[in-house]
Parts: sequence; C-alpha cells; structure tokens
Amino acid sequence: MIGFIEGKIEYSTDRYVIVDVNGVGYKIYISANIFKKLPKVNEKVKLYTHLHVREDIMDLYGFLDKKDLEFFEMLISISGIGPKGATNILNVASVETLKKAIANEESSILTKVSGIGKKTAEKIILELKNKVSGDYLDEKYGAGSEAIDALVGLGYKLREAREALKKVPEDIKEVGDKVKAALKLLGKK
Repeated sequence: MIGFIEGKIEYSTDRYVIVDVNGVGYKIYISANIFKKLPKVNEKVKLYTHLHVREDIMDLYGFLDKKDLEFFEMLISISGIGPKGATNILNVASVETLKKAIANEESSILTKVSGIGKKTAEKIILELKNKVSGDYLDEKYGAGSEAIDALVGLGYKLREAREALKKVPEDIKEVGDKVKAALKLLGKK
C-alpha cells in the first residue's frame, strides 16, 4: 500500500524513526542495523516500507534497500514470525550475513535472537534455504550445481555435500565423477 516514504528525519532511535513528509510525521519501525546507516536528524531519507495491518494496529516498517525489505517480507511469510520477530532477526546481523547463514544451514546465528530457538531457526532455514541459496553459495559448490543436487537427493545434508565436494580434486570435471569422488569421501566418515 505504501511503497516508500521520502522526507526529512524529524526524530530517530534504534527502534523507530519519524519522517516528516510535507508536515505529516510517519513513525517507521527500523532495525538497529538500519539505524546505524541512517542520515542525521533534519536530513532527507528514503525508506522502502512494509505496512503491517492487524485488527488494532497499523505499523510501518522501513528499510534503506529494497533487498532488505524483500528479506523482511520473506521472514514474516513464515508462520510464527511476525514483524517484530523479523526486526529482531535483522538486529542480529546484516541481511547478507543472514542469507549466507540460511544458505549454508547455519542456525547458530538465528538462535542468538531472543525468542528464536533451535526449532524455529531450523524452520526458517527450511523455508528460506531455496529462496536465498543460489546467490550465496560458491558457483562451483552451490546448491544449483548438479553434483550438490545429486548428493542431497541421496540423503546427504547440503553442508555435508558442499564439504565433500570441496575436497574433490579440481581436475575432476564431470558431474558423475564428482559425485562418485564425494561419495567415497562421505563413506570414509
């Protein structure tokens, strides 16, 4: 409904900012990471926004970058993760770091968030892994590669498959040969 808000910063804290747009002050919730990047009070800012509407609340959440907004919306699409929980997740690390952690199935960074336990972290990883993994895994060992897909299809975890493929000699180029070599390595465990 409200795609972005552009105006002068009237007031800011590490939880929200008030942006003056032609005499109307919009209270926009932000993460601590965004607060660090905001311009100073009385300077212009453009925030991409998400309007969260419930029976008794209409809250705006703001982001300096469209990619951050998209990631926030991915997080709140997960059952049990609301806007405040998603903002708390964004307080822990940058979106890039979070996406890398999800792509590599590293739940430890997510469990640092208050209210997110191991099960919820694993749920986030499960639901978002395929949406973010292509951009954050090495091309050679990435989730999009046929060798990774084959190993995951055989029941190995993504992390195990990646680690095994990293140990495969670089002179092995064929997918089938890479998978065979990785299976030998995985069998030695």
